[in-house]
Amino acid sequence: MRKFMGLTKRNLLIYFKDRQSVIFSMLTSIIVLVLYMLFLKNTYIDSAHSAMKGLEGLIDEKDIDMLINFILLVGVIGSALITVPYNCLSTIVNDKENKIDYDISATPLKRWQIVLSYFVASTISAFIMSAVVLTIGFLVLSSQGDMYIPAENVAYAYALTFLGSLSATAFFMLIIIFFKSSSASGAFFGMLSAACGFVIGAYIPLSQFSKGIQVFCNFFPGTGVTVLFRNTILNGLLDKINTDIGGVDNGEFISSMKEAFNFKGSLFGNDISLTGIVWYVLAFLLVCIVAMVLVYPKVYKRK
Repeated sequence: MRKFMGLTKRNLLIYFKDRQSVIFSMLTSIIVLVLYMLFLKNTYIDSAHSAMKGLEGLIDEKDIDMLINFILLVGVIGSALITVPYNCLSTIVNDKENKIDYDISATPLKRWQIVLSYFVASTISAFIMSAVVLTIGFLVLSSQGDMYIPAENVAYAYALTFLGSLSATAFFMLIIIFFKSSSASGAFFGMLSAACGFVIGAYIPLSQFSKGIQVFCNFFPGTGVTVLFRNTILNGLLDKINTDIGGVDNGEFISSMKEAFNFKGSLFGNDISLTGIVWYVLAFLLVCIVAMVLVYPKVYKRK
């Protein structure tokens, strides 16, 4: 166990000592933020105003602004929970490219312990970085007014951050162990950064896509985790807005917002409960861990 912990610590230190790697791992989140400020916020606000016609005197404009800001925060966190775990796994490719994995495989550690040390270190790194983003988001939004988030929901948000870090790291581990060079890994990261915002609905709500694309996007656990984030962070504010409306619209405004911004879980075209999403992500995580333990020794078998 001491050797396993030592290798895990070594992988953690390598990631956090590389400042460029840390910065680039947050690049997609920064892109989402810039896109939001330049293009997306006004579009989302217009959609909200269109849905609230006839209710203008009942809904506080500050609540609408907070609602849209929360949607931004969920998009940023959702993107971070994809790109950060992948970038944390870059240590695997660098070790392989520099033949360091030969030295590691010569240690008394078994292959499954080696792959799990990479997995644990990357999960911890991803959770720390994503939790920092979430904390900054909460602090900034709390300074703008009441967020209407119960304390238990705040704790649940950090638990979701950990779950998202686990599932994304396990999934990308199965991909990155096949790369032999950092250039190939970097090229894939570029494509991943461009696509992940669409897959989780950070740029455009999934409801705007065709059913086939929605089914494809909902297959990935990151999309389900993002849905859980929306419900955890936004439901308190939506309940407050619904109370202000007082049933005048029979709940139509809240229903339209939830429909537009994908608050429901879906898998293979069928709706599932939020608890069902959690079980799906956990099952996906378990399958990926078993697969990485089985695949890693074959991929890194010395010749």
